[in-house]
Order: sequence, then C-alpha cells, then structure tokens
Amino acid sequence: MNTERRLLRWAAGIMLVLGIGHLSLLTLISREDVAGWVERGLWAAVPLLSGAEGNLDDQVAFWAGPGSFAVPLILLGCLVWQLAGRGVAVPAGIGWGLAVWCLVSGVLLVPSPYFVGAIAGVLIIVAGRRSSRGPA
Repeated sequence: MNTERRLLRWAAGIMLVLGIGHLSLLTLISREDVAGWVERGLWAAVPLLSGAEGNLDDQVAFWAGPGSFAVPLILLGCLVWQLAGRGVAVPAGIGWGLAVWCLVSGVLLVPSPYFVGAIAGVLIIVAGRRSSRGPA
C-alpha cells in the first residue's frame, strides 16, 4: 500500500500546485481587478442580482480565478492527500476523469499546464488499479 500512497500523494501535490499556482498567477496578473472587488464588492465581478452589466475585466478575472476550476482542483487535491494519508484507495474513475479533462483542456488551450494535470490523473489510475489487485 506504500506505493499507492506515494502515487496518490504525488497526484495530490500536482493538483495543489496547479490550483494554487493558477490562483496566484491570476492575482499577480489581475491585481487591480481583484483589489477592486474589495472596494466594490464581489458582486461587481458577477452582478447576478443587481442586473448591472458590470465591468468585463472584473468578470474575466473572476471566471479565470475563484470562478474557475482551480478551486475544485485544490479541493480534490486536498481530498486525495487526506485519503492517501489514511490508506484509502481513490477510484480509478476519478483519475480517468481528471486525465481526460486535462488532456482535452490542454489541447484547447495550448500552451497551458493542463497536461501536467493529466499526469496526476494517470497516477490516480495506477494507484487505483494497484489497490484493486490487492496485496502483491
């Protein structure tokens, strides 16, 4: 089980680096827009209830940052890390979904680090298959 645990920890680490890196990069690039949310409120970025159109730069910064898949990727990375620490197997289907999503997104958004996320998916697949075989 030690090998599966190590594979899952690597996968979780990759997901955490990608998600946190994405949000950090957005904060650096769109610093003024993100700082504007503090002044105008988050609804300036996504004016759902107010009916106002809002600023397009604010909306792009929101959907590229906290509204993107970076936050769920961080949460998934934390979950996989926690499960690996407890010795609980992560289903290979999670890895397949992550790998396919990252490969398709990487092709659509070249150049991007999406392809690195596919590595995390493959690690989850391998760990899931090894754990389903049982002890060697």
